[in-house]
Amino acid sequence: MSFKNKISEIKLEFMQAMITDIPALLEKYEEDDRSGVITLCQQNKVRLEAYYKELKRTEAMKEYERSHANCTYICGIDEVGRGPFAGPVIACAVILPKDCNILYINDSKKLTEKKREELYDEIITTAISYGIGSVPPSRIDEINILQATYEAMRKAIENLSVKPDILLNDAVTIPGVNIKQVPIVKGDSKSISIAAASIIAKVTRDRLMVEYDKVFPEYDFASNKGYGSGKHIDAIKKNGLTPIHRKSFLKNFI
Repeated sequence: MSFKNKISEIKLEFMQAMITDIPALLEKYEEDDRSGVITLCQQNKVRLEAYYKELKRTEAMKEYERSHANCTYICGIDEVGRGPFAGPVIACAVILPKDCNILYINDSKKLTEKKREELYDEIITTAISYGIGSVPPSRIDEINILQATYEAMRKAIENLSVKPDILLNDAVTIPGVNIKQVPIVKGDSKSISIAAASIIAKVTRDRLMVEYDKVFPEYDFASNKGYGSGKHIDAIKKNGLTPIHRKSFLKNFI
């Protein structure tokens, strides 16, 4: 069969196509027997299969949201920064629209930094509302990390522009909150709302630690984000603690 399009033109056509247009292109070129076109079609079949797989995974992460579909505002909550030696604990509360179809949302720990940054922008643009809660190291030392985490979560809820009807929490029940709560173990891998919150919280805290690195360059905060890496521990032993260190976590170094 004779085809007018050059292989380079077909490649560009596939590259510029929306993923939903790929099936039509595959059908268009299915009888082209040129090896280059066959390879292009095979590559895009793999791309399409990956897209369908991600659609299925994302839909599965809406199970808890669907089970509470009678609620108008469903809020996912997660935190980041319970374990580091330095920096705040940060929580995020996110209310996504019910027709939210953002792909690749997942537990922030399972995503690359680049993908988290991309999703951060998409989530905050799409969300009905999101709130951030931050509790500093001095407060963590005062009330302990668990209570500080709860405090950060309450602040995140308070910073929403609308009041949620229900909270989907990553594993915990937050004291002092008069809203129905559903704690979900490993919720950041099971609920799209909690996963979205985990991404916003992670990116927010990571960006903050990069800024702290400019103030305290000896501690490598841009890389370790306040966690106890070897370089971080060596810096503490050599230079002592900064105002953003959690003294209650570092009694062995003081």
